[in-house]
Amino acid sequence: MTRTTMRRLAWIALAAGATLAAGAGWALSTPSAAPNRPVVLELFQSQGCSSCPPANANLNAIADRSEVLALSFGVTYWDQLGWKDTFATQANTDRQRAYARALGAQLGTPQMVVEGRQALVGIDARELDVTLRRARPAVDAAVSLSAGRVEIGAGRAPRAGADVWLARYDPRVRQVAIQRGENSGKTLPHRDVVVTLTRLGAWTGAPVSFAAPPPADPALRTAVLVQGKDGGPILGAARL
Repeated sequence: MTRTTMRRLAWIALAAGATLAAGAGWALSTPSAAPNRPVVLELFQSQGCSSCPPANANLNAIADRSEVLALSFGVTYWDQLGWKDTFATQANTDRQRAYARALGAQLGTPQMVVEGRQALVGIDARELDVTLRRARPAVDAAVSLSAGRVEIGAGRAPRAGADVWLARYDPRVRQVAIQRGENSGKTLPHRDVVVTLTRLGAWTGAPVSFAAPPPADPALRTAVLVQGKDGGPILGAARL
């Protein structure tokens, strides 16, 4: 067992023992329930991480649930272990780092973040199911997404404002044959892989509209997240 693997397993043991609450910068009040929008679940994983396949499989298993918006982000910081993640970007890594700061969490994989408010490892399917059933999606920002346009209604915004993100993700199963590193010899299926995440602009509580042309690849799906700045909570979401 490599030192890196031992360090990752120690992180998993630590993270599995506690639910990570808000850290510096965000005091998270309990939002009102929003039964008409999905719970946003983000998985941060690496194809070069031997601990990630169970969490990845758990995301794949719930990808078709209408009440969940599952998004998979590949991170870059395990690329030095011998296999460069084919989906990873520095922007994904930066997004996870922002969550780590906001939630007072350690940086590691696998990690799931629910509604930008709670983090868990994600390898225990039962724990994940309970967490999703208990999640209360916020209704602070009402998001309407149609072909070519994103509309954000009037609502309650943080004093610092919020960011509006446009995500393009692939709902198909993408099989990746790992040739080196800790998962060498395995073929790992991935779903809902985020291909691009683009900041459309800001939301300050007043109605705002953004252009959202269809993706160049018609197989990709589109989601919009309204989120507190710097890894803050999800305030609204929609998908097309």
